[in-house]
Amino acid sequence: MNPYVPVAFAILIAIVFSLVFVGLSYYFGPRRPTKTKTAVYECGMPPVGTTRQRFSVKFYMVAVLFLLFDLEAVFLYPWATQYSTLLDSFPGTFVLGEMAVFLGVLFIGWFYCLKRGAFQWD
Repeated sequence: MNPYVPVAFAILIAIVFSLVFVGLSYYFGPRRPTKTKTAVYECGMPPVGTTRQRFSVKFYMVAVLFLLFDLEAVFLYPWATQYSTLLDSFPGTFVLGEMAVFLGVLFIGWFYCLKRGAFQWD
């Protein structure tokens, strides 16, 4: 028997059960919409403006830059935790050189964003 059959079967059962329960809750669930329930929720504050209001690109730039540099920093942790194990398999200069290349690319991106003014809010 293929070892992936039980995994595929479990995924199939999970999908079927979730669809059945969502369907049952939609069919049997109460439908009492009120003005409060259908209103837009923004952190407990009443919404200001319309839903079609344009946002500044700076908000998106901050989000993208955060994801970029946060993910880059997260990639440092596995390397730091496995450093001694890596030294057993590879020479020390290779391990440090690879991380230097990684950090070099990260800093090139950081300097590029700094030069382009992506970190300035005004």
